[in-house]
Amino acid sequence: MDGNFNENDISHIVDADKAHVWHHLIQHKQFETKDPRIIVEGKGMRVWDQNGKEFLDAVSGGVWTVNVGYGRESIADAVHAQLMKLCYFAQTAGSIPGSLYAEKLISKMPGMSRVYYTNSGSEANEKAFKMVRQIAHKRFGGKKHKILYRDRDYHGGTLATMSAGGQDERVMQYGPLAPGFVRVPHCMEYRAHEQDLDHLSSEEYGVASANLIEEVILREGADTIGALCLEPVTAGGGVITPPPGYWDRVQEICKKYDILLHIDEVVCGVGRTGTWFGYQQYGIKPDIVTMAKGVASGYAAIALCVTTEAVFDMFKDDPNDPLGFFRDISTFGGCTAGPAAALENMRIIEEENLLDNCTKMGERMMGNLQALMEKHEVIGDVRGKGLFLGVELVADRTSKEPVAEAQVAQVAAECGAQGVIIGMSNKSVPGRNNVLCFSPALIVTADDIDLITDSVDKALTKVFG
Repeated sequence: MDGNFNENDISHIVDADKAHVWHHLIQHKQFETKDPRIIVEGKGMRVWDQNGKEFLDAVSGGVWTVNVGYGRESIADAVHAQLMKLCYFAQTAGSIPGSLYAEKLISKMPGMSRVYYTNSGSEANEKAFKMVRQIAHKRFGGKKHKILYRDRDYHGGTLATMSAGGQDERVMQYGPLAPGFVRVPHCMEYRAHEQDLDHLSSEEYGVASANLIEEVILREGADTIGALCLEPVTAGGGVITPPPGYWDRVQEICKKYDILLHIDEVVCGVGRTGTWFGYQQYGIKPDIVTMAKGVASGYAAIALCVTTEAVFDMFKDDPNDPLGFFRDISTFGGCTAGPAAALENMRIIEEENLLDNCTKMGERMMGNLQALMEKHEVIGDVRGKGLFLGVELVADRTSKEPVAEAQVAQVAAECGAQGVIIGMSNKSVPGRNNVLCFSPALIVTADDIDLITDSVDKALTKVFG
């Protein structure tokens, strides 16, 4: 820490926080007897709290965001310079950083061509849903309006994105939800036995789990399905990597029934898996791609809904139709700080070869975690792609019964006590919140990786013996 805060400053900040701030995803009753954590500084892979305690951040800001690490002066400088020149103008007009970043981004996304600026992942997904619904009215008399989503996937916290949410605990008590969203089964090979598909090989399971999507389409009526919205790697639902054969079959199904394929890259996008986008790991050719978190590594709020030219053209086919274009606006999609930060963020990833580092360090971390699996019976599965990994904890490897969520929280807390912040699936899937989650910044070193996995080793030993 740079020591800019004295004890009185911190005391006032903590008091103000306890009196007025409503934190995310936290039960506040505890703060009647203890202080909330306040993160006051970050540099590289490390952050410091109000008490001066140093942490190695293995989740990039808590929610998989700070891909290039903390304290990047060049991004701060780029944002400052842009704000002094022009802070905002609605996207009814363009801006210099908006135009340049769109060009740069599309160069990394062969097959895609149009960038719609928004301010959050939830909002980006909302835009995609609205596009699908409007296309249904423009081309199919409103009938082809349903949007398929997958069990365990997450697409945001708005009413529509919750309606497309495959994590039941996250939507409890927020209903009634929006109609026209239909769930399809997950593709989690580790729990194939729960689908009576555990007799299949990996590739057979990949095809079979995709075929379950087709069954839903036929049940609902293919002429009612407008889009299929999926994460390339399921994130908060358990860090679920797709089995071989899955994505090839999914794309065949979408093409067969004229269904738009919407890939939600809010977590995986901009380097997290070792390629610019997670879908590029699997040869996917999407119609719509949404992204947010890593686009600017948290240095400014920005999210995007990116489409093919074919999707874009559907909204300019009849200039005489007053309802024919995409009649939507995102106020803070006009902020120029976002694309200015995103441009510099992308430059850093390129010049520092962070995609390569992601792949190499991801392999090291996977190896370390697999070694822990040999030592700790409580580890049932280790999975992931690049620097996005999960460790599933089970009470019994044969039955695959999950450990209690409270025990998973204990492991995370023990790592925190050692000065390492890790994540966990929590309040997401009833009875299945048993996965430790890791997403360190793309700048992570071998020593950092070893420190993270060593802390997990010690925490598992302390909690489970």
